[in-house]
Amino acid sequence: MKMICSILLLLSLTSCGSGPFVVTVTQTSYQAEENHNITLEWMFTTRNSSSTNILLIRCRLFADQKYFVLFHLREGVEVPESQDEQFTGRVRWDKDVLRHGRLRLHMSRLRINDSGVYRCRMATGDGKGSGTCHLNVTAAADEPKPPTPRMRLQPESGGKIALYVIVGLAALLVLCVGLYFFHKRPCRPCRGNTETDVQKNPCDPEEGMPLKDVCVRH
Repeated sequence: MKMICSILLLLSLTSCGSGPFVVTVTQTSYQAEENHNITLEWMFTTRNSSSTNILLIRCRLFADQKYFVLFHLREGVEVPESQDEQFTGRVRWDKDVLRHGRLRLHMSRLRINDSGVYRCRMATGDGKGSGTCHLNVTAAADEPKPPTPRMRLQPESGGKIALYVIVGLAALLVLCVGLYFFHKRPCRPCRGNTETDVQKNPCDPEEGMPLKDVCVRH
């Protein structure tokens, strides 16, 4: 009886350890704006600590009927020379979570041409598989323009304007006074008092003024 139980327990452990190798994604679709950052994540089956030592991962972007290498890991070591120039310096990965069956790729400074289908193929001593997700990068929204500052009169400018107004009014007042006194100038004495000079003088305010008081203006 004990032997039968031992055999059944061994078979159950063997069946659990020989399950299919599965690669999945935490999110099938991503949406982001250009110049922003994003994290793409895959999960895969892992059963022992030695899986990452023989791990092979290749992640690619498929767009416009072409593919571009995003990330390449061979035997647990990154191979940066395999990465396409489009992603150079913009992709980093978390080493700590890889042993737990997670692949996290952090992409920075997103571009419009980063849009497309991302597929990661993985292979370990436990099996191999692939997972796919889609990323759509949209143009950055236009930033609101700052309001145009209004011109404000500085205190010095306002004082100058007031001074100009006062000077102008003073000049106008002087001009008016000058014209007033010009029209009020006294008449000069008449040239003679003969009978031929007895005429109506336009300077004489009243008719009948004695001849000696009659004057002519210039």
